Parts: sequence; structure tokens; C-alpha cells
Amino acid sequence: MFAFELKRIIVVIFGAVLNAISLNLFLIKANVYASGFTGVAQLLTSIFQDFLHIPGINTGIILFILNIPVAILGWYKVGKGFTVYSALSVVFTTFFLTVIPVQQLSNDIILNAVFGGVIGGIGVGITLKWGASTGGLDIIAMVLSRMRDRPIGIYFLIINSAIIAIAGLLYKPENALYTLLTLYVTTRVIDAVHTRHEKLTAMIITSKAADLEKAIHAQMVRGITTLPARGAFTQQDKNMLVMVITRYELYDLQHIISEVDPSAFTNIVQTTGIFGFFRKDD
Repeated sequence: MFAFELKRIIVVIFGAVLNAISLNLFLIKANVYASGFTGVAQLLTSIFQDFLHIPGINTGIILFILNIPVAILGWYKVGKGFTVYSALSVVFTTFFLTVIPVQQLSNDIILNAVFGGVIGGIGVGITLKWGASTGGLDIIAMVLSRMRDRPIGIYFLIINSAIIAIAGLLYKPENALYTLLTLYVTTRVIDAVHTRHEKLTAMIITSKAADLEKAIHAQMVRGITTLPARGAFTQQDKNMLVMVITRYELYDLQHIISEVDPSAFTNIVQTTGIFGFFRKDD
């Protein structure tokens, strides 16, 4: 268990390194912005330095400050494990943004936009894949998904649209287009590394249904429908657990299944829409 969690921490730290490299070596000097709270932190840093002429403002510090209320929200509304690892990601991202020098490897803004998007997307994707997040909108999205069934993408669209618009107003209009390119590349890379679906349906065939139900309910705020099932080849009676989760909970579910019933067969499919309650009532 210790070795497993240590590996998880190492992956989160590696993701933080990639996010910091994306920003400090590609995006910041080119005035091209990342998505979510990272992009907001970049914008605030640019405003402080270029327009208010306040030196010494670091993107990592602003990112850390923005994530403090979000981490508190996640601690009470999402779960302690997910929030701790997400906070760890933010802390190490802040650290690496501070120690890695801000410099421009290329004067080609398109190269900066594309490579910054690819490296940042890999960092975010592997962090999500191992059951954490880079904080900010990811935690807010989880909270919103547990409160009501609304498309999470609309919140990302609103804040990213604001980033693009402000980038075009503060600097050249081309910067807004390059920011859009970075957001597109980042999204595509995250889709490839993790999953592009916000909601997923898990169908778990297991002979340890009761134990699995108990373990899932202990760690996740999700309802489960349990159905009788029988293997056509073995004629062995089992149960099928059906549940809908968000993409942020996929890692936790995989970990629970591997601990309780490693021989369980699980099918994860895209969920395009749901009706009714999407959470377990207290």
C-alpha cells in the first residue's frame, strides 16, 4: 500500500513539473494562456507586471492563493483523499514555477502555443489518471456534478472564453487565437491520456458484490444498482453492479475494485445523459 501511494505521489509531482515547464518555458513569455485557474493566474500576473508595474509577482504564488478556497471546498464536498492529492499537485506546481526560470526557448509563438499545450496536457492528464487533479476548476466541477446534473463543460467554457477575450484585449488579437490553439491542444492531449467523457457508466461483474458495495460507499458518494448475473460459459452466479461516475472518480473506482475483487470484470462506457438523481442522499 505504501509503495502504491508513493508511486501516486511521484506521478503527481511529475505532472506538476510538466505543468511548470509548459508555463515557464513556453506560454508565459509568449503571452499565451493555459486553461482554468492556471490561465487566470497567468492573466493576473501579466496585469500586475505589464500594466500595474508591480515587479516580483509569480504565477505560481497567485495560482496557490486562488486554490486555497477551492481546496477548502473540496475537503468538505468532494473527499479528503482527492483533495489532498490535488493540493499536493498545486503545491508542487507552485514550487516548480518558482524554481524553474521563466525563459523563451523559441520566438515562434505557434511552437510555444503547441508545445506548451502538449506538455501541459500530459501533465494534467496523468494527474487525473492517478486520482488527483491540478485543482481549480477540476474540484469545482466535481462539486457541481454532485449537486446537480448540469454539463460541466459550460463552466470551463465560460472561464476559458474570458481568458481568451482578455488576452486579445490586453495584447494583440492574435494572442487570443494562439491561446485558443493552446486550449484545443491541451484538451486533445488530456482526452488521449485520460478520458474525454465527463460522465461514465461502470458495469462491474463480481462474486463479491456486498464487499464491493460497502467499499464503494465508504469512499465515494454514489448510488449503485445491483443486478443478478450468470456467466454463460461457467454457469456461475454473480452480480452486476451498475453505477454512474464522473471522470475524476475513475481512478478511485479502479483502485477499490482491484483491492476488493481483482478478478472482477468491469466495463466502462460513455454516458451521454442521465435523468434523476446523480448522487447518494445523506
